[in-house]
Amino acid sequence: MPTVELTKDNFAETLKDNDFVLIDFWADWCGPCRQFAPVFEKSADTHTDIVHAKVDTEAQRELAFEFKIQSIPTLMIVRERTVIYNEPGALPSEALESLITQAKELDMDEVRQKITEQGGDAPE
Repeated sequence: MPTVELTKDNFAETLKDNDFVLIDFWADWCGPCRQFAPVFEKSADTHTDIVHAKVDTEAQRELAFEFKIQSIPTLMIVRERTVIYNEPGALPSEALESLITQAKELDMDEVRQKITEQGGDAPE
C-alpha cells in the first residue's frame, strides 16, 4: 500500500478511519529522514494492513507543533486512536519490524485501562 501524505486537513479523519497508523514525521532537508524513507516504504509494501503515513514537518508546521515534534525523523504509532509509540530516530528495518510486531500484539483494552488509571483520557 502506498504511503499517505498527512496534512492538517486529513490527519484526524485518517486516524478515525483506520485502526493502525504508522506516521513518519520528516523533512526534505533531513539526512536521517532520507535514510529512513526506503525502510518506511518497504514496510508499507510489506504491511498492507497498516496505514503508513508521512507528515512533512516543513509543510505541516501546525501538526509538528501539535505533537511537539522536536527532532526528526520521529516515528509515531497510533492504534485505535491511541498513540502507543512516539520516538525520534531513524530505525533500521529489523527494528521497525520488531516494533510493528510488538504494537500488533498489544491488548488495546489493557492500554486504555492503564491510560485511565494514570488519569488520562482514553479514546473510546
